[in-house]
Amino acid sequence: MKIDRRSFLSLGIGAAAGTALTPIPWKMMDDSAIWTQNWWLTPVPAGGEVTYKTTACTLCPGGCGLRIRMVENRAIKVEGLEKHPVNDGGICPIGLSGIQLLYGGTRVKMPLKKVNGKFVKISWKDAISEIALKLKVLRDKGDAYKLSCLTGSDKDVTSLLLKRFINTIGSNNFFANTTISDSYEFVIKKVHNIEGSMSFDLENSDFILSFGSGIIDGFVSPLKMIRAHSRIKEQGGKIVQIEPRLSNTAAKADKWIPVNPGSEGMLALGLLHVIVKEKLYKSNIVSDNTSNFEKFRRLIIPNTTLNKAAETTGIDSKTIEKLGRGFANARKPVAIFGRGKGDSPIGFGEAGLVYILNYLTGNINKKGGLFITDNKKYINWPEIVKDEITNAGLDKSRMDGAGAGSFEDTKYITSRLADLMESKDQKSISALFIYNENPCYTLSDSKKINKAIEAVPLVVSFSSYLDETTAKADYILPNHTNLERLQDVPSVPSGITGGLVSLSKPVVKPMYDTKNTGDVIISLAKAMGGNIAESFAWSSFETCLKSTFKDQWNALDKDGFWFNPGKSTRQCPDLDFSKLLDINLSSIQPQGSKSKFPLVLIPKETMRISSGYIADPPFAVKVIPDTVLKNNDQVVEINPETAKKYGLHDTKYAILTTPFGEVKVKIHTYNGIMEGVIAMSKGLGHIGYDKFINGKGENFNRLIGPVEDPDSGLDIAWGIRAKLTRA
Repeated sequence: MKIDRRSFLSLGIGAAAGTALTPIPWKMMDDSAIWTQNWWLTPVPAGGEVTYKTTACTLCPGGCGLRIRMVENRAIKVEGLEKHPVNDGGICPIGLSGIQLLYGGTRVKMPLKKVNGKFVKISWKDAISEIALKLKVLRDKGDAYKLSCLTGSDKDVTSLLLKRFINTIGSNNFFANTTISDSYEFVIKKVHNIEGSMSFDLENSDFILSFGSGIIDGFVSPLKMIRAHSRIKEQGGKIVQIEPRLSNTAAKADKWIPVNPGSEGMLALGLLHVIVKEKLYKSNIVSDNTSNFEKFRRLIIPNTTLNKAAETTGIDSKTIEKLGRGFANARKPVAIFGRGKGDSPIGFGEAGLVYILNYLTGNINKKGGLFITDNKKYINWPEIVKDEITNAGLDKSRMDGAGAGSFEDTKYITSRLADLMESKDQKSISALFIYNENPCYTLSDSKKINKAIEAVPLVVSFSSYLDETTAKADYILPNHTNLERLQDVPSVPSGITGGLVSLSKPVVKPMYDTKNTGDVIISLAKAMGGNIAESFAWSSFETCLKSTFKDQWNALDKDGFWFNPGKSTRQCPDLDFSKLLDINLSSIQPQGSKSKFPLVLIPKETMRISSGYIADPPFAVKVIPDTVLKNNDQVVEINPETAKKYGLHDTKYAILTTPFGEVKVKIHTYNGIMEGVIAMSKGLGHIGYDKFINGKGENFNRLIGPVEDPDSGLDIAWGIRAKLTRA
């Protein structure tokens, strides 16, 4: 990764726990490049004129700007784009590996159709014609609402074209992968009734209280967070990290406070008890902008609240009191929530209470604090053209129960997909489109998802790679890779206080018979005819993109990004504390019986390993340390005292068992993890792709099941009960 001298000195090297930014992996990357020069998939460019092209990364939610070094018409190196608001010249290991994803051997090179269990080549014309015919049959049967779509995001134009397509067919059942951003939106909607996002101005804060957010471990917008971490350390600010293990972020914080897994919400409640009891909150905000505060005060003021918080979290009451006072008395404090990389939502019980920490200390929409920005949408298309079938389908409620009843503020409950795919009643999915997502790998209880998807009569994947989900599809309509396609890249809000959209532009011509998914959707709509074709009047995806952005297109095309500070809400939006009186205050306990599974397994996340829909390319796998992956064996961290208790020894094998499965692992004793807690890395254990990627370690999501938040319905699974026995 490219980091400036200030950031390098701030992060340091040789910390006891190590960091993701030490130069060692980059030396290993050089070594791996040398010893792999004879791999068949290693590009060896010819000489020629060197030029540079700009684009944006689509391999994670960060949306970094990229500068691609070209020799003639071949891309040979990925660099960070200087002056880009997210990364300003930096680049992470996954972005650096983009060249291998372009030229590697895991790509789907042409449209494919599954016949008798095997994929065969099919022309684009025939594939689109056959899928259109199957969808027409679905509509004619009155089952249009049984068409569903799962995407990795619900913000970019391509994903919203897919949503528009299934809506026009007559279905409400569009799903997007849920992350911490969904928790942010849910909190803002719940407590303020605002359709808004939440972001954190960490760079200008003087006290960051992090509830497990991996600030330098790849949290949401990795490069932006690392720059913020460097700046606050340089300016003498304080960082307190609360989590069960000594991550890289915890190792570089001013203070690491170990906490029992799942009890973070109770800690937030304990801190609020201190702030409210000692009247450390901003009284003018309470008097001018809130209602029912007195009811909330009476709820948390008893000393039993602090005692329960101490008992549940494992943190003594004196430490909680000191932390609460320190946070409230800081000039620009900010509490950030979302564990690890932020790939998963958290419960409203925790998210709401941590948000109130920010609210009561008066640092909302202020420099160094938490910003609320209205969700200013740049999509302003004409209404879809409806026929009777469309209207009948859209009149039906969503299959997952989102948007209605107790989950009226929730957009989708993606964890219910497996049940909907397996269902034999009216709530069953008959056709599923999948774009920029790999549910057979990324969703909790991946074994169940793998089985359930086989029950869906029609599965269409737009993946560029033969991943776990794509291997089960009936049709593969391969997208261009990230360096071949045109695409808008909206940045996630957590590190950007405003609206930022970058532009992924093709730096090379498509190498194979692939198509931009946006163009495929438009072609499919036209093949359907009638009102569906009328709703997709664009001649191409490029035309659609240009007309969508209108006046902003020139800035996007010229600079590679368009930044809109957004319309902030007024300094402190009104808040009704009655919304928090019935909040689920108890810990979300890990699944499983404590007597049968005495340990708690949590994921270990790092910027070096992609845990999303894109797998680590072979070069990135090469630099994974032996304490994470030893040969092909998954390694599990355990405190030495816990290991001793169960007769386990460092570097030896053990059997890891959870209520959802078991796997043979290697033991790594580590003093930086709480007793009774064990950790294994996410992002390993692929069974798709090729021999250089699959079969290495175990998929964490195979060992854990979904946990539905009672307030939002979102899947908040993080830890699970487990046991380790000697192999």
